Amino acid sequence: MTDTSETPSKEDQKNSPKESSRFKKIRGNHKFRIGLIVFLMAIVVIMFIFWQKARIALVIVFITLLAALGLEVSQNDWDLGKLWETGSFQESKIARDEAGNVLYDMFGNITTDSSVGKKADEYNCSDFETQPAAQAFFEKVGGVGNDVNRLDGDKDGEACESLPKN
Repeated sequence: MTDTSETPSKEDQKNSPKESSRFKKIRGNHKFRIGLIVFLMAIVVIMFIFWQKARIALVIVFITLLAALGLEVSQNDWDLGKLWETGSFQESKIARDEAGNVLYDMFGNITTDSSVGKKADEYNCSDFETQPAAQAFFEKVGGVGNDVNRLDGDKDGEACESLPKN
């Protein structure tokens, strides 16, 4: 008898990037983040009314969510990993566009430098020198399930097929 629970099936491997890409797409949306914070604050208020034994903890959670809402409304955000590395708020500030959306660099990473980043859907094949570079970006920002850039015109999973392979 073989155990197949440890190795994901081909179907699981196909669905996993789609789920991840949906999350990445909404994670970068300013309006979604504000809505989520307000929704969580409402849940905490309801819990505060009915769950008297946890009121102190709920007040702490509410204050934390209020701080998160303030940061989101003011469109300020910091990369905590970079903040820990550099100790500088200036260097760790995450850049956003005018709509509050997160910016990405050429490698698909969230960037703190607005001179090297733009919204994920603003990248085109002409922004990349090689197909592997475009493929790496394509996969990092969501792949086939989130091809807002239309880097994969025929939806076969290979981005910018016309670019040189090396």
